[in-house]
Amino acid sequence: MEVSGVTLLLVEDDHVDAEAIQRAFRQHRIANPFVVVRDGVEALAALRGDPGAPEVPHPHVVLLDINMPRMNGIEFLEALRADPGLSRTVVFVLTTSDREEDKVAAYDHHVAGYILKSRAGADFLEVVKLLKVYWRLIEFPPDVGAAPAVP
Repeated sequence: MEVSGVTLLLVEDDHVDAEAIQRAFRQHRIANPFVVVRDGVEALAALRGDPGAPEVPHPHVVLLDINMPRMNGIEFLEALRADPGLSRTVVFVLTTSDREEDKVAAYDHHVAGYILKSRAGADFLEVVKLLKVYWRLIEFPPDVGAAPAVP
């Protein structure tokens, strides 16, 4: 199995969908580490390194659902982009919401892509391949919370 240094933070409240997404990565022999949280509140805690929250090492990519309890995906994006330490986080929306308002709001908050789960169903291999190529080719922004490099 291939593993890159990229951790995937999956923000998904539906356990069946979360398992299906992780299984698709395994089936396509991509063994990146996954951290799974149920909503935006848990995702922010993990990204901020709050005590008791799961660790999300840098570099990471967020796979974000829109429709979630407590803090939905759009509210999460607002909080993420307002946080100077997290504002450059790479986020792909992976959702069932085909609402134009959600798409516009997500792109207004600088998501890297908006992927409908219904379209990804049969073609999920293509989504997995896209993400694999993306994190292999792009340069991630530096971890703002990391210690500066010693010259």
